[in-house]
Amino acid sequence: MKTLKHLQRAVRNQVPRKTMRDIYNRLRYGAGAPLSDETVWLPLAEITRGYRPDPAKGAPVLRRRLSGMVLGGDWHLSSAPLEPSEKDVSCRMHFIEGRPWEETPIWERHTGEIARGHSPDGCRTIDELRGWYARRDAAFRAIRRAGTLTAAAALPDRVRREHGGILVHIGPNGTYLRSGGGAHRFAIAQLLGLTYIPVQVGVVHRDAVLSGEYAKLHKGLSPPGETRAAAPVSASRSLPA
Repeated sequence: MKTLKHLQRAVRNQVPRKTMRDIYNRLRYGAGAPLSDETVWLPLAEITRGYRPDPAKGAPVLRRRLSGMVLGGDWHLSSAPLEPSEKDVSCRMHFIEGRPWEETPIWERHTGEIARGHSPDGCRTIDELRGWYARRDAAFRAIRRAGTLTAAAALPDRVRREHGGILVHIGPNGTYLRSGGGAHRFAIAQLLGLTYIPVQVGVVHRDAVLSGEYAKLHKGLSPPGETRAAAPVSASRSLPA
C-alpha cells in the first residue's frame, strides 16, 4: 500500500517527465546541467525581483512542474521588484508583533476559502488550519535556533528533492526571480535575516547553463559553511525558543 501511494505521488508530481528532462539536460549540457527539483542555496539579499508571466511578450507561465527546464529567450526580463505579500505581512504581524494568527489577513482569507469549500494549504477545516499554523510556529522556532533553513529535501515529509520549497527561476548572469511557493519559509527567512536559503530551482536560462554560471551555484542539503552561524534577529515574545 505504501509503495502504491509513493507511485501515485510520483505520477502526480510528474516525476517520470522530470526524470526524462534530467536525462536530456545531462546529455545536452553535461554534468553542470540543472536537475529538476534540485536544491540550490542562494544569497537571500540577492532575491529582490519576482517573475511576472506575460505570454504575449515571450514570458510564459513557468510552474513547478517545469523545474530544471533550460529555456532561452528574453523571458527573464519580465520581472518586477518584490513587494510584501499578504503572507509576508501576516508573518510579520505574528512573529514580530506577537499578534495571533487569527488577527492576520491571511487567516481571514483562508477561513473564507474554507467556508466556500476550498482547502487552502491542504486545510479543510478551521482545526486543520490551526494545526497547520502551529507547525509554522514550530518551524519558526527551529529556524531561529539553527540560524538556517533546513532544505526541503532533508525534511521527513519531503516529496522529491526540493519539491515544495521556495521556487526561484535562474536568469543569465546570476539573476534570481522569485516565483511563488514556499511563501511562509521565504517570509520567515527574511524576518530572521538569514544569509543563504535553500530554493527549488525553477526554469534556468540557457545562457546561465552555457556560461557555467549555473554550475557554480552551491547545491545540496547544507548551506555554504561560512553561513551556518547566521544570527537571526529578535522575534516575538509569544514564541520563546
